[in-house]
Amino acid sequence: MTMQDSKNSSPGLGDSAPDFEAQTTHGMIRFSEWQAGRWVILFSHPADFTPVCTTEFVEFCHCSEFMKERDVALRGCSVDSIYSHIAWIRDIESKFSVDVDFPVIADLDQAVSRKYGMISEPTSQTAPVRSVFFIDGEGTVRAVISYPPEVGRSFSEIKRVIEALQVVDRHGVSCPANWTKGEAVIVPPPKTTADAKQRSQDEELESKDWYLSQKKIED
Repeated sequence: MTMQDSKNSSPGLGDSAPDFEAQTTHGMIRFSEWQAGRWVILFSHPADFTPVCTTEFVEFCHCSEFMKERDVALRGCSVDSIYSHIAWIRDIESKFSVDVDFPVIADLDQAVSRKYGMISEPTSQTAPVRSVFFIDGEGTVRAVISYPPEVGRSFSEIKRVIEALQVVDRHGVSCPANWTKGEAVIVPPPKTTADAKQRSQDEELESKDWYLSQKKIED
């Protein structure tokens, strides 16, 4: 039995995102067809009509243009009914003047939540934690962040991770600690002594040592 075959395991980095079919606020969707070559942030919330989750949905709405510019689609998930989702979304849109334009999964049987390890039984056997799965255009899980029910997500970090992953893919580089868009990135370390010697003489790079060099990129 593999890790993903177990009852409540979470797909790890580099795993294919588990496929599923589910009822959402935008109708029935098969994930693999809906994802279809674009980046996706799949996130879970503990329950509709709860205070922390409400603030998070408002922030996801505020991030909508940022995500669209980077071809990132959002999809929410909780174990509430489709009617609860619709009522809560209408309430959020009315009270906070936002547009919840992404689908929210009605995962009453916990099938999706358990495929993605969103149910952390030491925390709760019935409600998902605040998981965030970053899934690339190939359907591969690239990053996972989980928060407990009592702590709302950092949306600056969610946006930072998306930008970093896409920069890494476009330029074949790495991003240092606390990297944000516009800052220098790390180039791959040299693999031979000759390359290491040449690296220290490359004026286009800012080299702290032969193994740690950074550069600015146009992106």
